[in-house]
Amino acid sequence: MPNYKFQVEVTPQYLPEQSDPTGDLYTFAYNITITNTGTIAAQLISRSWSVNDANGLHEKVKGLGVVGYQPLLQPGEKFQYTSGTRLRTPTGTMHGSYFCVAEDGEKFDVDIPMFVLDALSSESGKRNLH
Repeated sequence: MPNYKFQVEVTPQYLPEQSDPTGDLYTFAYNITITNTGTIAAQLISRSWSVNDANGLHEKVKGLGVVGYQPLLQPGEKFQYTSGTRLRTPTGTMHGSYFCVAEDGEKFDVDIPMFVLDALSSESGKRNLH
């Protein structure tokens, strides 16, 4: 088992009540669960996101912590938060990384795998398989 490892799970959700499709504005929330699956306590210091819409618009978002927190996670401990983004198209993708520092001073990055933001499948209840 690696000493420095966080597992990231993402559940995206389309928010029709905060969106305006006629004005090309689509709002999404995403719930994230971060679990320290390593053997050493570590703190999430910063985040870096890549947000892409269906028109090829690419936005980089960087900042300290997540939703105002820099959680210190003991081995086996979880941290959950919800955040959001807006797109000009009904579909897009996000991926990114967290920069972390372990209790022993070791620095490491945690990959956040790409996930799909899709207002169309949320509205129709159908899933598009790509």
